[in-house]
Amino acid sequence: MKKTFSFVHSKKKRPRMVEAIKYELKKYIKRERNKKLPDNVDFWDFNCRYGANEASADTIHISEINKVISEADAEGLDTFFLEVLVKPGVRVTKPKEESIENFLD
Repeated sequence: MKKTFSFVHSKKKRPRMVEAIKYELKKYIKRERNKKLPDNVDFWDFNCRYGANEASADTIHISEINKVISEADAEGLDTFFLEVLVKPGVRVTKPKEESIENFLD
């Protein structure tokens, strides 16, 4: 989803638009996560970008989406750009650390 969201609406007030935008994104992410996983894929991951416009968008983590929307509202922006793209994710195991006994010897 690549979209420029607007807080301005002729019939809805700004706080209602903020909640509507958050709900739309939550619904999109849930829909993408419920899709069938291909073989050798552990989970659906997301690439996210946020900015005042598409040219100035920076990478953010998916957990920061609600925070940046609230910040855009607090800054008084009329519009902002948000990109959320799904990608397959594979869990990576951490290398085992050497045991403490080997370290003390």
